[in-house]
Amino acid sequence: MAFTDVEVQEAHNAVIGSPDGEDLNRLGLIYSSGEGQELDLVEAHKWFNLATVLGFETAKIYRQEVSDQMDNSQIVKAQRAARKWLQGHKC
Repeated sequence: MAFTDVEVQEAHNAVIGSPDGEDLNRLGLIYSSGEGQELDLVEAHKWFNLATVLGFETAKIYRQEVSDQMDNSQIVKAQRAARKWLQGHKC
């Protein structure tokens, strides 16, 4: 799945306001694929985790796939980043 620069920017803009699970999942896909953005499994896990919190069930599958490629310290880092993001946003 390839993402254009415009799609990447739109995904980032969508999470500034009141994002839904699909918006957050899209960012997870962007970071986990490295398409249109640098591959970053910690960021991908963070966004998939947040999408799951908002009820986007498919994100659970993606989060697990990403987790399988990460070590424990990376997962902890992603979880901390997700908690920090939640503290700064009201969904």
